[in-house]
Amino acid sequence: MAKLVECVPNFSEGRNKEVIDAIANAISSTEGCSLLDVDPGPSTNRTVYTFVGSPQAVVEGALSAARIAFQLIDMTRHSGEHPRMGALDVCPFIPVKNVSMEECVSCGNRFGERLAEELHVPVYLYGEAARKENRRSLPSIRAGEYEALPEKLKKLEWAPDFGPSTFVPTWGATVTGARKFLIAYNVNLLSTKEQAHRIALDIREQGRAKDQPGRLKKVQGIGWYLDEASLAQVSTNLLDFEETALHTVYEEICREAEELNLPVVGSQIVGLIPLKAVLDCAEFYMERDNLFILEEEHKVRLVVSRLGLDSLGPFVPKERIIEYMVEGAEQGERLVSLPLQQFIRSVGARTAAPGGGSVSAAVAAMGAALGSMVGQMTYGKRQFERLDGVMRRLIPPFHHAMNELIAMVDADSTAFSSYMTALKLPKNTEEEIKRREAAMQEGLKRAVRVPLSLAERVSVLWPSLKEMVLYGNLACKSDLQVAAKALETAVFGAYYNVVINLKDIKDESFKNETQKRASALLLEARESAGAVLEAADQRIE
Repeated sequence: MAKLVECVPNFSEGRNKEVIDAIANAISSTEGCSLLDVDPGPSTNRTVYTFVGSPQAVVEGALSAARIAFQLIDMTRHSGEHPRMGALDVCPFIPVKNVSMEECVSCGNRFGERLAEELHVPVYLYGEAARKENRRSLPSIRAGEYEALPEKLKKLEWAPDFGPSTFVPTWGATVTGARKFLIAYNVNLLSTKEQAHRIALDIREQGRAKDQPGRLKKVQGIGWYLDEASLAQVSTNLLDFEETALHTVYEEICREAEELNLPVVGSQIVGLIPLKAVLDCAEFYMERDNLFILEEEHKVRLVVSRLGLDSLGPFVPKERIIEYMVEGAEQGERLVSLPLQQFIRSVGARTAAPGGGSVSAAVAAMGAALGSMVGQMTYGKRQFERLDGVMRRLIPPFHHAMNELIAMVDADSTAFSSYMTALKLPKNTEEEIKRREAAMQEGLKRAVRVPLSLAERVSVLWPSLKEMVLYGNLACKSDLQVAAKALETAVFGAYYNVVINLKDIKDESFKNETQKRASALLLEARESAGAVLEAADQRIE
């Protein structure tokens, strides 16, 4: 499976378009790198680039960009609102897909070592790659910024991790390493820089001093003024959006601003943002305001509206949400991206995958989709108004299951492919034979777990389907009958995909437990589908 690493180098140039474009071209022309976003800021005099690729490719892309920056950026002439200490100020590597944090740490080390060797500049490691505790935090390394470097480099405790302890005036120093996904998020105020900074000091984790910590964990903050927009910003970095969410930062700043009688006029994402961070934000506003929204697209729109993310420029989800960007690049590789006609023909081709497992997942997704459809054909209609509360409760399980089951169409083929890959491993020595056998057994277990999880996912839907058939729009009765049989058929298919792969697994405990569970899920599917069909037959005009 393809490995995907994100690299987000920050260069100290946000005004000269020729320099910004030259660095972008260096990245995009590197084989294996996909440049996703270029976000320059004139007032900060800084440009954030976001690109993805394999671990090897992103290291090469970052080096290509650094070589260009070394020729074109002169730190002796640099000034801007954003803290900085070098031409390539910071270059983090972030795991995106099928990559561990350890691999990203390795990327940071390889990049730092090669950068120092080629350009003879000082390089520091931070985040998960830090070798010293006081270098884990970027602000700690960057304290004093570029101006403090000549004296800082003379101190033994600040000797760089790579390169000479020599001040290079045109370059400064670079920080690299590995971290979780960071969200650069700025909230706009009609205020002074000082007022914005006051709020930043109150909310950021560091606070004002050791004895005056801020309120929000894993949040960095600073206040500055954007001349080009004629407004101030509370500029924040969310180091862990699952600990402190996007909406938490926005709402906290709004409360602070209200106490100071300052208007908040939207906010801004710099670079890209993970989809989960946006959906978590949507869930907060949906729950707070008692909103019923199903479609992911509409949830994203809600967040853009609530946070005013388009206040300084258009927020285009396909260009700003990293999963959408990555999906666009991988679209041709996924079964679920194929037109229906092409998917059916790929099933009918002379290949082992896609096969019965992928078909079962597709059928299950259609069954869940029919349940969602009937709910939506009932909700919001005047004659069924009394059932709106019931439909608000019943529709989401089908809608969520539909999206998860769609993903399982590819998961089944991928699981089977891992077993086929194991079969091709060498078997020339006793050690190779053992390694091949272990990989084959793990491949078989994986091939079993995917259809079993499909049956488990369908199992959750039976209570909702039994209730939907009692209350759903009677004109859609046949759709619910089809849904019941589709879901039952999907579990039937999953069961036999489990059984056929279990026979070659040597772990008897795993075999017995899996067989028992699969049989129970199949029996439940038969009984539940029968109950839905019987209930549907009893409903009359």
